[in-house]
Amino acid sequence: MKKQLICLSFLLCNLLINAQKSDLEGRWDLEIDFQGKKAPSWLEIRHSGHATHVGRFVFAFGSARPVAEITIKENNFSFIIPRQWEPEGEDMKLVGRLNNNTLTGTITYTDGSSIPFTGTRAPKQPHKALYVEEKPIALLNGKNLEGWHADREENQWQVNDGILVNPKSGANLISDQKFRDFKAEIEFKYPKGSNSGIYLRGRYEVQIEDNYGYTPMDIYFGGIYGFLEPNENAALPAGEWQKYEITLIGNRVTIVANGKRIITDQTIPGITGGALDSKEGEPGAFMIQGDHGPVEFRKFLVTPLN
Repeated sequence: MKKQLICLSFLLCNLLINAQKSDLEGRWDLEIDFQGKKAPSWLEIRHSGHATHVGRFVFAFGSARPVAEITIKENNFSFIIPRQWEPEGEDMKLVGRLNNNTLTGTITYTDGSSIPFTGTRAPKQPHKALYVEEKPIALLNGKNLEGWHADREENQWQVNDGILVNPKSGANLISDQKFRDFKAEIEFKYPKGSNSGIYLRGRYEVQIEDNYGYTPMDIYFGGIYGFLEPNENAALPAGEWQKYEITLIGNRVTIVANGKRIITDQTIPGITGGALDSKEGEPGAFMIQGDHGPVEFRKFLVTPLN
């Protein structure tokens, strides 16, 4: 009898949990109409405890930030979130609805303006254990910017003595070629106090920043910005050449920084703010962040994985 009661109790708990699960739970790739153009965004909704929903949210810029509580009623949801890098003003409020597996809604921005959004469920990105390495592709030719383009009309990037140089804050640099799964060997250098980054497929930023000696964090050197924290800080002092070896298969990433494995086969939950788009199921370009600080690159070798 005691065993039967335990089994019944376990069954009832499972039924209660399953009954409270919402179709809204999961990860969503969003697109917003922001400042006159389309911009990528991202949302995660998940169950917490008996009847609470929590999550994470990425706006058009910045990192993933936690959402303390998401109010859900049938297929409608809403939450309020404090500003991160947005201009001073009110907290942002997001209100949306799920219809035919598509999210629609509006974000009330810090200045009170209304930003419409749509969203689709983030695709599953299966990890392939077996693959064939294709011929490596050198994205830097040491002569000019052939194979790259800037994200704005004025382009401050240049090639000096075989080195790709970003001398000051300005345009981001985007590769013409797009990639799905790959290994990349990237060598770079930055001056003291500088900040940059490399967006994998134009969506997931590997942070580059002068963080020598800091306690590792997901927003510091070698982290997937706002999501994955390195197991150690492998940064060298500013002014020295440094190296990333990055393997991305599906949405699982391994990063070796300056010979130290700092992230091993970890799942990247979603896009970084400032991404080129939120189409996670598609190949994408590399984007080098040039709108923060100076940085130099002497190697950018990419091996596609078939």
